[in-house]
Amino acid sequence: MDTTNSAAARAAAPLTLALVVASDREGRFAPVVADWFRGRVAERPDFALTVVDLAEIRLPTALSYDPDPGVRAELARVTPVLEAADAYVVLTPEYNHSFPASLKNLIDRHYTEWRAKPVGFVSYGGISGGIRAVEQLRQVYAEMHAVTVRDGVVLPNAQGLFGEDGAFRDPAGPEAGAKLMLDQLAWWGRALKDAKAVRPYGT
Repeated sequence: MDTTNSAAARAAAPLTLALVVASDREGRFAPVVADWFRGRVAERPDFALTVVDLAEIRLPTALSYDPDPGVRAELARVTPVLEAADAYVVLTPEYNHSFPASLKNLIDRHYTEWRAKPVGFVSYGGISGGIRAVEQLRQVYAEMHAVTVRDGVVLPNAQGLFGEDGAFRDPAGPEAGAKLMLDQLAWWGRALKDAKAVRPYGT
């Protein structure tokens, strides 16, 4: 086996980044933030983006070891996307000082898909910008054996930050935050992918 060529091929290929849009609330603001973030990722040749929009996934809150055919069909739409991802960004609002039930439902239905992969966060909300939701998610993803990166994008009073055209009124801060987070995801994503190619992750 030519490990040198294999390592070079991994280094040249972009990392698959899955953007999980957590809000499924009617009238949600998430698509505006998601469109902006997708634009930032499109500028990066080191990432190939896929999107999991929980408003488009119909999963009941009741968990089962033997889901019915309808649930299996919904999981077949999302599980392969999570499995194929090298890294994740979770875009979440803050609901009552926490994150949406739709996101917890998605996390709880998967385990190995998250393991030994990095996770970044884009959060929005009122005065806190969703930071309390993110702090709770860090604990949840630690249980999934995922690595959460330190820096992210926090958008307090988010609707006031965007103009009617869907663009930031002052993009400098959010764009700098997005770059820093994506740089960290690229480092961790590459490092973990290379490590797993040498030795499978075990618990």
